[in-house]
Amino acid sequence: MRKFFTSLFAFILSGLAGVLVVQELAVITGATEEYILVFAATVMIVIVVTVAFFLVQFRAEPVRAVDRMLRWLLATPAIIVIALAGWTFSVPAENRATAGNLSIVAGLIPPGAAAIIVQWLFVRWRLKRSSAAFGRGTTA
Repeated sequence: MRKFFTSLFAFILSGLAGVLVVQELAVITGATEEYILVFAATVMIVIVVTVAFFLVQFRAEPVRAVDRMLRWLLATPAIIVIALAGWTFSVPAENRATAGNLSIVAGLIPPGAAAIIVQWLFVRWRLKRSSAAFGRGTTA
């Protein structure tokens, strides 16, 4: 039950962090309706990250597994950015994506990274607190 509530609170915190980052990006870039897609995608990212971190908590060494999951989840946006840059510069100039389209895709990366990092921080903090195993304390 502890793992479920840890994931629930991590979902709420990382969702809040992701939406705050999206809101700030929308204000900075002067975005209009196109950021509705970014808000919706941020919620989907938070759901996927929550499920991933929830499942990893059941591993034999959960702290190590959570750290490994952080690296995998942060590598995914990096690969997306590299693929986006490669695709943008590989197509002819008349078929390139507009700046609005690129700002939507680029707007997904910081909120996703913020959500991943907040999830990791909260889940790892909760795992560290429960790492004292039963029967390992001294008896007085």
